[in-house]
Amino acid sequence: MPDATGLELIAHELRDRFPGSVADTEYHRDIATLVVEPGQLLAVLGWLKEDPVQGYRFLASLHACDYLPGEPRFGIHYELLNMERVERIHVKALLGDPGVPDLPEIESCVELFPTADFQEREVYDMFGVRFTGHPDLRRILMPEDYEGFPQRRDFPMGGEPVLFTHNEYGVPRWFE
Repeated sequence: MPDATGLELIAHELRDRFPGSVADTEYHRDIATLVVEPGQLLAVLGWLKEDPVQGYRFLASLHACDYLPGEPRFGIHYELLNMERVERIHVKALLGDPGVPDLPEIESCVELFPTADFQEREVYDMFGVRFTGHPDLRRILMPEDYEGFPQRRDFPMGGEPVLFTHNEYGVPRWFE
């Protein structure tokens, strides 16, 4: 991981190259994170990958978080790896909730990092974040006709009752 000073140097260079791209930096528990504007995400990821000094050529992880009731509600997290230096940097883009029936959108990075293909599909399936420009954005874990996004914090909790000896006669039709 770049240290806090190294993170600020990277952020400074990004701000010079792409004005308005870096909204904030976070350095917590030895994890360096660039908080970027969603519209500048591909420019930032491309520079981190292609710049010979940076060299973060491997997308190790792409995942999402739902910060409800916070706003912006969704965070899309990218963990990049420089394999020569064994060094990681995190990039986070924050998305607001456009409300039902619209879904939050961000550009796909599959062209830069082919490993993002299934990871973006998983984020779409679980959180309902649409990745524009994705070659095959469809559900990957849930059935195609499933309604809702199970990892959202406002998704209704449910399930089937668990049968124990103390409630076996209270659970309807337990004997079938």
